[in-house]
Amino acid sequence: MRRGSVVAILGVAMLGFVGSAVAETPVERGAYLVHSMSACGNCHTPKDATGAPIPGKELSGGFEFHEGFGHAIAPNITPDPETGIGKWTEAQIITALRDGKRPDGRTLGPPMPFFFYRGIADSDAAAIAAYIRTVEPIHNAVGPSEYKAPLPASYGPPVEHVTAPPKTDKVAYGAYLAGPIAHCLDCHTPFASPGKLDLDRLGAGGRELHAPGSDTAHVISRNITPDPEDGIGKWTDADIKRAITQGIRPDGTKLVPMMAFAWYKNIAPDDLDALVAYLRSMKPQKTSH
Repeated sequence: MRRGSVVAILGVAMLGFVGSAVAETPVERGAYLVHSMSACGNCHTPKDATGAPIPGKELSGGFEFHEGFGHAIAPNITPDPETGIGKWTEAQIITALRDGKRPDGRTLGPPMPFFFYRGIADSDAAAIAAYIRTVEPIHNAVGPSEYKAPLPASYGPPVEHVTAPPKTDKVAYGAYLAGPIAHCLDCHTPFASPGKLDLDRLGAGGRELHAPGSDTAHVISRNITPDPEDGIGKWTDADIKRAITQGIRPDGTKLVPMMAFAWYKNIAPDDLDALVAYLRSMKPQKTSH
């Protein structure tokens, strides 16, 4: 399947965003997740000097990260058989996504947020893998990542079975979206120690991250808990949704495009409602300074 078919699939998936009663196929579900909530292209699509994704290079890798763990280069995840993952099976893609293991047994490294990805439901992991195999193959060889410390042998026992919470439980489903699917909590939670998130301070922000396109400039992740002073407790639902989908704060200033609003603009209204419901339910936290 090539670009014309992929565009058609994505078009059908977009109809689902506005309440289509037509049941999604796994590929349509995968298209929606990849191009919205999961924002795979935010890391796996190369960007220009402004941080905008380069058209025609979707998911072909090459975006670089300069973080405390070392120098990582996002791999090509298009189905190109030589420089991408065209020789991987759907099962191997799912294993890489949730267990952090390549088909040859090597461990994948950060910034892939495996702590959260291990919680992706079986059906959503399968949908992402099914869709990825349909995208346009792009031949783009990227260099290896270089880490300052050896990668772990594994990120835990192999993931066997995960079921998503029901969408009718907005808070629980919003937690699933904010954690495993969109991994919002990965960037917006501080470290307790190098490489280890402080799970007692979920959403408290304060993480120092390199700004897109720079190995020297830094940005600090925002507190997204409902604390009224340090967090977003005074923001309206509309304020939160605009920040997520447009990258604009209540005062009109713009967020750094490290926030994947180029993809988040495609999030379905019901999923945005669930995200907001979860963020409202979080324990208010003060930001450490």
